[in-house]
Amino acid sequence: MNKITVRVNVESSIEKVWNCFTKPEHIVNWNFASDDWHCPKAVNDLQAGKKFSWRMEAKDGSVGFDFEGVFDEIKKFEKIAYTLLDGRKVEINFNPNDNSVDVIETFDAETYHSIEQQRDGWQAILKNFKKYTESLGKLMKAEFIIEINAPVNVVFKTMLGLENKKTYEDWTAEFNPTSTYEGKWKEGEEIRFIGTDENGKKGGMISKVAELISNKLVSIQHIGILDGESIITSGPQVESWKGAFENYYLEEKNGKTLLTVKTDITEEFREYFENTWPKALHKLKEICEG
Repeated sequence: MNKITVRVNVESSIEKVWNCFTKPEHIVNWNFASDDWHCPKAVNDLQAGKKFSWRMEAKDGSVGFDFEGVFDEIKKFEKIAYTLLDGRKVEINFNPNDNSVDVIETFDAETYHSIEQQRDGWQAILKNFKKYTESLGKLMKAEFIIEINAPVNVVFKTMLGLENKKTYEDWTAEFNPTSTYEGKWKEGEEIRFIGTDENGKKGGMISKVAELISNKLVSIQHIGILDGESIITSGPQVESWKGAFENYYLEEKNGKTLLTVKTDITEEFREYFENTWPKALHKLKEICEG
């Protein structure tokens, strides 16, 4: 059986590379070869003799398959070996350098596609892994703008729920149907943006109001997360975006309000925010103009 080897150099620590390669919450963000495919689900029981299953499918749902197998050997930060359900063997080696890690995959070729097609496909996924891993912890800017046919003072108080918290909850429901906040809209104050998940567990963002100018500017800085009753302000769950800002600029023109949102995001959530922010702002517009 022919063997194929692909490799990539990832400019990151071995700890970060290992976590991104093995944790399901990361696998779903890189395990596909092209932008018209995705990995909606990953199960990864990282122990010798245990199974893994990564769902890979076209975004339009036209085709898909489960990439499945059983782990043969796990050496943390060094090596992963597994056997696919069709009996083919795969080995991944992690070789740390001074400021990067070489990730080398060697796998048994199958007989349905050419060697070149298989090499290109696996290499594309590995390049996607490199791009995703290196992007974590790097904040990028996103900007969303909407014109609202309402005076700026109306938009300001509606957006923040100053007179009725429900107006805030209604437009932010696009992010989470149970969205609300706890705290005061006062410069320097802590404020919590919270909701519950499908299991009823409470969670959300721990933030502070960095700056507030009535009817002109709201600046929020995110400093941690709420996970049930636990407050987390350090560690891998927050390290990639801690300190990120979410800024709202309001400008009145001829009785209308131009609202601009400038926010720090990570590559991991870029697509989600690019899809959801416009929906949320359109909902705010409907409320203000209604």
